This record gives sequence, structure tokens and C-alpha cells, in this order.
Amino acid sequence: MTQPRVPDLNMQRFDLHGLSMGTNWQVQCYVQPHLDHETLQVGIQTQLDQVVAQMSPWEANSNISQFNRAPANSWHVLPTEFFKVLQHSLFVAEQTQGAYDPSIGHLANLWGFGPAGKITAVPDAAAISQALALTQWRCVQINPENQSALQTGNIHLDLCSTAKGFGVDHVARYLQQLDIHSYLVEVGGELRGLGCKADGQPWWVELEELPESNKIPCIAALHGLAIATSGDYRRYFEIAGQRYSHSIDPRNGYPVPHGVASVTVLHPECMIADALATAMTVLGLERGMEYAKQLHVAARFIVREADTYRQTLSPALMAMLD
Repeated sequence: MTQPRVPDLNMQRFDLHGLSMGTNWQVQCYVQPHLDHETLQVGIQTQLDQVVAQMSPWEANSNISQFNRAPANSWHVLPTEFFKVLQHSLFVAEQTQGAYDPSIGHLANLWGFGPAGKITAVPDAAAISQALALTQWRCVQINPENQSALQTGNIHLDLCSTAKGFGVDHVARYLQQLDIHSYLVEVGGELRGLGCKADGQPWWVELEELPESNKIPCIAALHGLAIATSGDYRRYFEIAGQRYSHSIDPRNGYPVPHGVASVTVLHPECMIADALATAMTVLGLERGMEYAKQLHVAARFIVREADTYRQTLSPALMAMLD
């Protein structure tokens, strides 16, 4: 990794923000004088709107929604960005043997975390079994030569656990194309940074904490790094005193029952960090940590234990903090 550039004295700092993917985005960056605030604001929003237009299952005319409605045994050429996210998602699915699955759309809807809306009763076993039969990452065939994917029949892709991270990367690449080399991008808690601020300090960020936890502070300098967090506190519902998180295990169709409250992953690409954080949450502490060690990935697990929380860091993250 090259040394971060200190912004020139003639550069101006912009703080931009907006809405996308059902959440907030913000960008802090240092830019050359010829770039104006409005142009950059519109440009960033356009990048994120492109991700939504391709990968949001909440948009009826998005590319992913069209694929999900497509007839059985039909091939579809996908936009480059959509194909990249799907291809990587299938790679993680294969590595984790289905603990991560991009075809989780039916299960997400069934548990009230998809475009079908919230639920008021826990799904019965028959409905879960039916949705599980359509959660089959192995059925999603792709052809890298023409960036196409096969709809085998009623497979519903859901890339929400990766698309937000990809959106962060998409904005970062856009900024670098404009010769902006000092920035911090955030979309709904997922971040990516490069360079340093005018005072020579890097973009320091604190890893996301659980709202109800005793604080376990952990900070990192983002120069060529991204951070993504998957946590059962982000989206959940309670019925009859039982808490159900949006972290669904695609292998059995139920929200994960173990005590992993959150997993945070650091990686140069936010898309990869996003997918890995979700996969490790489903795998749980023991198998998730094995996966992190296998990939030499910096990861932090926070586990609920009675009325307290325990933090466990992967060797790669501990090495970064030394």
C-alpha cells in the first residue's frame, strides 16, 4: 500500500450526503478547485442509483426483479455491475457450502425482510420448507463469457447483503476516476476510505457498536480499506417475546439462533467485506473464525453471553492493531 497523500493547500473539502438503498449515504473528500459541490453530489447519487436500478428487489423494474420474474430455463445477459456482485456471491456460497446464498429471496420475503413486507406471525414449517426448496445457489448458473445467468424457474435472487458494499466501492471508483485520492465513503454503516485529511491524519473510524452493548471500542485507519458489519440488531422483529433477526441461515430456513450479535470485516473491497460479514454471522463464532483464518481476513466477532458481550478478533485483525 502506497503512503497516503496529504491534500494540497488549494484543495477544498466537501461533505456530501443523500439517500439510497433505504438508508443514508455520506462522502467526505478533498477535491481540486475545478470540481464543484453540485456536480459531485449528482455524480455520487447517480452511481448509487445505478446500483439500485440493477440490484434492488424493491424496485419492480430493476434488473434483479426482472430476472426473478423471468420464465424457467431462460438465460439473461446482466449489466456488468450486477454480474460482478452475483458472481462473487456465488463464490462465497460455494466456499461456505450455502451458509451464504444469493438465492435467499423467498426466505427473506417469508420472514418479513423482503419487498413483500413485514409479517405478524412466525412462518410455519411447511412454508419454510417450500421456500427452502427454492433457495438453491447451485441452481444459479452463470456464463462469464457474455455475463449471463440462467433462471431455472422461480429462483429469487437477493443481493442486499452485498449490493450496499458494492455501492460503496462503486462510489470510491467514481471518485478516483475524478482524481480524488482522499475520501471517506459511507452507505448505511459500510465504509471505505483512502488517503488522509488536511492535517495529515488518516480517516479514523470506530467499528460499529451494538446499541445495547457495553462499549468495546475498536478503531481503524481507512487507507485503502473498507469496513462492513452484519448484526442481528440492524433488522429484527419480536413475536411472543422471541426475537427473530434478518440473519437467516439459508441451509435450514430459520434466523440464526446462536449468540453472534455482530461480525465486522475489514477488506480492501467493501463488496467482499459485506458478503463475508454476512457469511460469518451465519457460520457462528467457531466456524466463522475458521473461515476468517482460512482467508487471512481481519474480522471482529461480538458474542452475547448472558447479560454481557465478548469480543473475539481474528489473527489478521489483531496484527493490524499491534
